[in-house]
Amino acid sequence: MKKINKAVPQHIVLFPDGNRRWARAKGIDSLRGHKAGYDKIVEFCEWCEKRGIRVITAFGFSTENWNRTEREVSYLMKLLEKGLLANFAKYTKDAKIQNHKVRIRVIGQRDRLPKSLQTAIQKVEDGTKDNKEVYLNLAVSYGGRWDIVQAAKRAMKEGIAPEALTEENFAEFLCLADLPAPDLVIRAGGEKRFSNFVLWQAAYAELYFSPKYWPDFTEKDLDKAIEEYANRQRRFGH
Repeated sequence: MKKINKAVPQHIVLFPDGNRRWARAKGIDSLRGHKAGYDKIVEFCEWCEKRGIRVITAFGFSTENWNRTEREVSYLMKLLEKGLLANFAKYTKDAKIQNHKVRIRVIGQRDRLPKSLQTAIQKVEDGTKDNKEVYLNLAVSYGGRWDIVQAAKRAMKEGIAPEALTEENFAEFLCLADLPAPDLVIRAGGEKRFSNFVLWQAAYAELYFSPKYWPDFTEKDLDKAIEEYANRQRRFGH
């Protein structure tokens, strides 16, 4: 078993925010901002792996994002589908990448997604399910409140009596229940809010906000976030 460096967060939650504002600032179509943002997530995962970060949970598309224009929603669905399949194909053909052993999982309301995207997700999840070194979780049509409600429904279906329900056994029904709780939340784009993301799981995570739009986020920015994390004293309410 690898020795864990406590100065490095083991689970990072990422808000890749500011893609549309980045595009507007450059005078280009907002959809190009989403493409640049997706490409940056791929880079970000490589940076994290080099630093020994084992779990990355990235916000890709929230339950509220369904209210955006049909053009934008359709593009984002296709971008995710093509990106998943392209990176999976590259993963299976490139021996160097195969050694990375990344497991990919999508969390959220999968039944709301286009059928072709659901098929792509299943293919990638099945193809990487045995990988245990790095976990990449993509939140698509996900909301923290939805996660808590679906966990409550699952607990009731299991027949857990109210008096027997605890924080510990309730958490077993949440998305990502099998992974360690987030240590660090990084939000790019200058906003300072949680936007209904992993509300339960990140209760004691450290928060880091970057003023940069996500496509401009660099490897040095990641190091700044990790350095600040390492200098904080985590008390977990004590």
